[in-house]
Amino acid sequence: MQMYRLTEDDLLTQVGQGFKTPLARSDLFSKDIKLNYLKRIDKIFEKGLHYYLDPKAPEDSKEASIFFRKTSFATDELSLGAVKTVNKFEELKLSLEAIATLSEIEYTRKIRKYNINENSQRAALEIRELINPVFTEKRRDFLKLLISKLAEMNVLVFEFIETHNKKEKANIDGFFLKPNFIVLKRHQSFRREIFTLAHELGHYLLDEEEVEKIDYFGMAEKNISKIERWCNDFAFAFLAGPYLTTLNSLGVANSTNDYHISEVEQISKKTHLSEMAIFTRLLYQKQISPTSYSNIRNDYQEQFQLRQKEKEREKQLLKEQGIKQRGSVAQPIPSPLFISTIQTAFYEGILNEYEVSKRLNIKPEKLEKYIQ
Repeated sequence: MQMYRLTEDDLLTQVGQGFKTPLARSDLFSKDIKLNYLKRIDKIFEKGLHYYLDPKAPEDSKEASIFFRKTSFATDELSLGAVKTVNKFEELKLSLEAIATLSEIEYTRKIRKYNINENSQRAALEIRELINPVFTEKRRDFLKLLISKLAEMNVLVFEFIETHNKKEKANIDGFFLKPNFIVLKRHQSFRREIFTLAHELGHYLLDEEEVEKIDYFGMAEKNISKIERWCNDFAFAFLAGPYLTTLNSLGVANSTNDYHISEVEQISKKTHLSEMAIFTRLLYQKQISPTSYSNIRNDYQEQFQLRQKEKEREKQLLKEQGIKQRGSVAQPIPSPLFISTIQTAFYEGILNEYEVSKRLNIKPEKLEKYIQ
């Protein structure tokens, strides 16, 4: 309950969903618990019924969960779905660390640690030279390239994908777990996910764990923490690269220069930064007035809503015509470092073929592609 940040009232509410009569504390917090209640409890914690029969008390060590290492997060109200997601990857991290140790693999840090007082833009330029992310127009390919480049630096990056019908959604964009674990939420917009990766990379550089939903429109606010400000500034500069100088040299955006819209569009195309992220940066640097920024933001949101309505109209039209739309199931981008760790563990006899297939989430007939 502590790990999942649940109070007794929270657990009673979760377990008692759908019951006409609310559960009493004695139904759950007593020596004996009915099996149907226990099954409902396990739907939350997903440990298996055998877990609750173990007389050993659950461990609350700091190594077990970030929720034992930190008490506050950039996103205060983490949903149950978010906590479950973090705990799932925390378990994966601990499992990988054990496999790496048995396989004599060392994830030696190849990028030095930075501190909060160092210039974030200078850090971004240093990391760009080290990682050298070659720009590609296809955003998924660029994200895949970044994940591969970070793997070379012994940084593991994972994605999690939520289906539209999932009940408990994770209200986060990503998180960083020490020493080298970054997790991203797959978005419809790869631009958003790319920025999240750059932001979490900032946390890795500072060696500061975090679980968060990134407020892209709130980046111009003055009241965010020093760490979040540093990571935002780093992420923007890292993705902007040489175009940061171009952006900084622009004068104040106003009606006489059409609010630099054409320049912003060009920079956006060449950096994978969204146009609104760039305008938010201009607002932070006082290169555009709050009123002009608000008008542009409203205009972009209106355009986005119109595009969404058009997509829905096209889908409805195809449905009426009896044309079935087939969409492939989204698959997370695998980290080469994760794959190589599992491969080494197999060659060292730590994992068998079944375990390799399960961990890589592949069918047994495709195993030869990964191990020979």
